[in-house]
Parts: sequence; C-alpha cells; structure tokens
Amino acid sequence: MLLLFDIDGTLLSGATREHSQALDRAIREVHHVDTRDLRKQIGPAGRTDGEIARLILLDLGVSAWRIDEGADSVREACCRIYAQICPPDLSDHVVPGIPDLLSWLAGRDGVVLGLVTGNFEPIARLKLKRAAIGRWFTPGMGGFGSDSEDRAALPGIARRRAGHVPRDRAIVIGDTPRDIACARADGVRCLAVTTGQYGPEELAGADAVARDAGELRLRLEELGA
Repeated sequence: MLLLFDIDGTLLSGATREHSQALDRAIREVHHVDTRDLRKQIGPAGRTDGEIARLILLDLGVSAWRIDEGADSVREACCRIYAQICPPDLSDHVVPGIPDLLSWLAGRDGVVLGLVTGNFEPIARLKLKRAAIGRWFTPGMGGFGSDSEDRAALPGIARRRAGHVPRDRAIVIGDTPRDIACARADGVRCLAVTTGQYGPEELAGADAVARDAGELRLRLEELGA
C-alpha cells in the first residue's frame, strides 16, 4: 500500500511563512515585478508552487510565454532562497500525533510512505528534515510541484516512481478539496483530514474524513493500510 501524504496542513501546520516569502522573492528576482500590486488574493491551499507563481504573474500582466520561459528560474531561485531563510527547527509545526502515526505506519508490512505535495521537492524535503519527520519518507519517491504545475498529475507520477503501484493500492492523504480532486483525477482513494483550513463538509468528497492523526490511523486501518 502506497500512502501519499500532503505536507502543509496535513503533516505540518503554520510552516508556510518563509516558503511564501521565498516564492515571492523568486518571482520578483526573475520577472522584476512588484508582487504588492496584486489585484486579487491568490488562495494557495492545495495548489502547486508553479501554479501559484503563474496565477500571481498573470494577475500582474506577465504573458504566459514569459511565465513559461522563466519557470525553471523561478523554481531554482525559490529553492535557493528558501534554503537560506528556512527556520532551523520546524518541529513545533508538526501536526499533533503525526510522528506516532508515521512510526506506526513505517512498521507495517507492505506499507510505503510517499509524498504528493505542491511544494517544489527541495523545499518539501527541507521542511520535513527541519521538522524531524523526513526520515520516514524515501528519497526519490513522490510527486512534487517541481514535477508539474498540475496537481492532478502528481499521484500518477508518485505511483510510477514507487514501481508502478496499482491505483487500488494507493491512497492520497490531504487537507484540501484539491487533494481530493487530484486523487480522483488519478482514480485513487483519498483520506482527508481537518487539520488544515477546511472542515468536514468541504472535504466530503473524500473516501473518509478524519479529525486528527488518531482518527486518521483508524480510517487507514479500515482501508487496509
């Protein structure tokens, strides 16, 4: 069973400030625009870093061609800046109960832990390392915002990297409707948690909804993990 965890709102809570600052600075560095001139608020929850950057730049009048041309540079700058400003210790941002849950899952026969996150991969790995939970996630596996701007593509990428895991042996675990949508796009199951900004009504499209890590363990057991 391949369990594909989201990061922000699912494994970590309130650990996005420096990440947002890094993306903002990268956009300004590459495209020479003032991100304070945004006309509308870009809701980042459940989006990939690349998609967030694109929406910001489109709102600022940057052409799609220029966005495509600068995408790699924005990603590289964002990862570089985040590595410079990321707090040395993010352990106080770990969602309560998550370390015990990951430790329990790691000891289960046939269970593989992976990631499906909109974070660029170097940012995702550094966040988890600084939060002291990175050891449970195998390097080289998962689907990340650096793989595709389209979050719907990420579960399929993660399954292929894990050895072409069948759809019925994969579960996406996240805290936003976009996590549910990306799971449905790939035809895999989804467990939602209310540890982010969305409540159970907004996450009702998942196969099951858990209030916390303890309840998530119960729902995973029910789905055969």
